Amino acid sequence: MTDPLDFIADFTLGDSPEEARREVWRSTIDLVGVGLAGSRTEMSRLIRAHAADQWGGGVPMLFDDRPASASGAALAGGMSIDSLDGHDGYNPAKGHVGCALFPAVLAFAALGGRGATFSEAMIIGYELGSRLGPQLHADVADYHTSGAWMAVAVAGVGARMLGLDRNRTAHALGIAEFHGPRSQMMRVIDHPTMLKDGSGWGAMAGVSAALLARDGFTGAPALTTRGVEWADLGSDWRITAQYMKPWPVCRWAQGPMEAILALKGAHGLTAKDVEGIEIESFHEAKRLAVAEPETTEEAQYSTSFPCALAMARGDVGAADIMEGFRDPEIMRLSRATTVIEHERANEAFPRQRLARATLILRDGRRLRSDWVEPRWSVEDKPSDSDLAAKFESLARPVAGERTEAISEAVETAAADGGLDRLLSTVCRDF
Repeated sequence: MTDPLDFIADFTLGDSPEEARREVWRSTIDLVGVGLAGSRTEMSRLIRAHAADQWGGGVPMLFDDRPASASGAALAGGMSIDSLDGHDGYNPAKGHVGCALFPAVLAFAALGGRGATFSEAMIIGYELGSRLGPQLHADVADYHTSGAWMAVAVAGVGARMLGLDRNRTAHALGIAEFHGPRSQMMRVIDHPTMLKDGSGWGAMAGVSAALLARDGFTGAPALTTRGVEWADLGSDWRITAQYMKPWPVCRWAQGPMEAILALKGAHGLTAKDVEGIEIESFHEAKRLAVAEPETTEEAQYSTSFPCALAMARGDVGAADIMEGFRDPEIMRLSRATTVIEHERANEAFPRQRLARATLILRDGRRLRSDWVEPRWSVEDKPSDSDLAAKFESLARPVAGERTEAISEAVETAAADGGLDRLLSTVCRDF
């Protein structure tokens, strides 16, 4: 076992394999694309205005030309990315690392934190976060949002970037664990709102914890940095075990979407051929129960609505999630969708997100799919060109002719060519 404090202090890029280093670009280009598209949501607009008004300072915010404090910039950036549920995730944690991590790294860099390169900071964050989530859920019965455990990971990354010694790093982790948002994930699944996955609040708490520890504030020992999840730290590179998303909706709905698209393609069906849809999946997917969404948050935390979109349009993009609930045919299909809990899918969760679909046709036929999993899993990763195409589709409608410059800035940062160019291209108004 590598002690997390030793790993935070001593890790260098040369300690990690090439596969882990390449994942920095893949994760970053994906997070930036999702965040750019998310910046068009009301949720992002509100949180950026709040950060500028209530968290004043000199740190640039993502997707905005107004400054905030480092904590405020991390809050706004994390929530802007999280406003569109299309970013990467880690199955065993049942949550997301990059959404909170990336804006926090930029905030620390804007403060002059140069104790780690961009790639080193991102790898440290992914390795910490991917262990903290499962460890928290092993220690505490409730299912917490990503912000709960990512607060600790962000504090660890901040301690390294700010050059804190081992003692102050330990206090930073303890402050973040104590003050991090222990928010309950299934509450926001049952009642979808702008709270989302708590990532922005976790980023804010982690940044604040590192800055407090830097100044001498003390915290209790971080209990989640101990346990079985840490035995392979420094040898098993969990940054390489993140899944990606082809669509900007909850991962739990993406297996059902795959099943529907398989039936649609195999039988040459259109939405008008379908009378009803039955989905078999795990308990949590059934809890995504908003059949008639009225907001983009409800649309993203639904199983029936993205399934209806997949059946009607064959794809789901950012605009569909923001406006598709105004389409009567899509809403008809969403209301006609039933989600059934199945023990096979329950047993496989959270390592797998299994689903099976049955289409009930107007001519009386019932067509059932095989059991399927979402695309772009750890075992079937998207190619670099797949991710570049996803970035283009999300970023171009928002960034226009600046899209190429942003893509080049991400490539430069991921190659450890510095963060100044990235800060200047993404921390501005769109």
